[in-house]
Amino acid sequence: MVMLQLQVTFGQNSPLNRQQFFLDDKVIEATLTTDIKRLLTHKKVPAWQLCNITMRFADTFVISEEIRVQPRGIYRKLNCDIAALMLDFKNPGSPNLSPLKKLKLVGSCRIGSGNEDLLLKEYLVYKIYNLLSIMSFRVRLMHINYKDSKQKYKPYSQYAFLIEDIKDLSERNNCREIRKKVFARDATDREKMTVVNLFQYMIGNTDWSIPNYHNLKLMVPKNDTFARPYVVPYDFDYAGLVDAPYAVPNSDLSITDVKERLYKGFGRTMDELQEALTIFKEKREVIFFTVNNFSLLNVRVKDKMTRYLEEFYEIIDDKKLVRSYFISNARTN
Repeated sequence: MVMLQLQVTFGQNSPLNRQQFFLDDKVIEATLTTDIKRLLTHKKVPAWQLCNITMRFADTFVISEEIRVQPRGIYRKLNCDIAALMLDFKNPGSPNLSPLKKLKLVGSCRIGSGNEDLLLKEYLVYKIYNLLSIMSFRVRLMHINYKDSKQKYKPYSQYAFLIEDIKDLSERNNCREIRKKVFARDATDREKMTVVNLFQYMIGNTDWSIPNYHNLKLMVPKNDTFARPYVVPYDFDYAGLVDAPYAVPNSDLSITDVKERLYKGFGRTMDELQEALTIFKEKREVIFFTVNNFSLLNVRVKDKMTRYLEEFYEIIDDKKLVRSYFISNARTN
């Protein structure tokens, strides 16, 4: 594969700043050129393969370099047209993109506008949680054109987003990630976990587990060996707010539809809940603004999302319902 040259009008090559990359909300126009057939047929046993990526950050700033890609994600590798991908930017052929290192790319499971809406809704869920907690994954939206280097598949395009690496998230919170250590369901930082529990309830997401490290990461402060871990949730395509047609609740739960909310957190005192709920109430206006002013979704889709969010705010504005859902009927084991 021939590597294209970096094109910049600033007069010199300049490696990207990884932190700044995820602070910019502008959509990146990108083209991925690779062996599409190999990407499709190696999903079950993924292997790295070469890929040329062209990223247009502005009309006058284009980077085109050679990276590596491979499929990832258990469900998506088995069920999607193209699985979610891992992009490895740290290669000799990508000097200007190499600061990004390895990043997860989340794309639509299927080709089509309906599936693209699901992807964009999940992207918005990440952006909403960014408003509620600094201990959250940043994401960067891209519009990607997929091209087959062997010219056997027709090009197609879809939106996708890159997810910040957990090492960067931990570092900016002065923490370090924990892996493989077993924690009980309520052995995490109590204050931060209350926010996580309420957020998962807000978006209607039950597809997560602390003991199994399922769809969440754990981290602890670097300078406190005995601190309880902080929980960072991710992967929200099974949330009721996204409402994917393939999403179904775990059969062990008391709900049959992902749009039906279920609080998976342990009970808290009313004071603890009110402290956490204050965060949600203070961010209410900007959350609805974020959804309603997202131009890539049509009004009908955004109205459905806002109605679902309004149901949550109606609950937390009623102290009797707060006590019922988050105290009286909270889990005890």
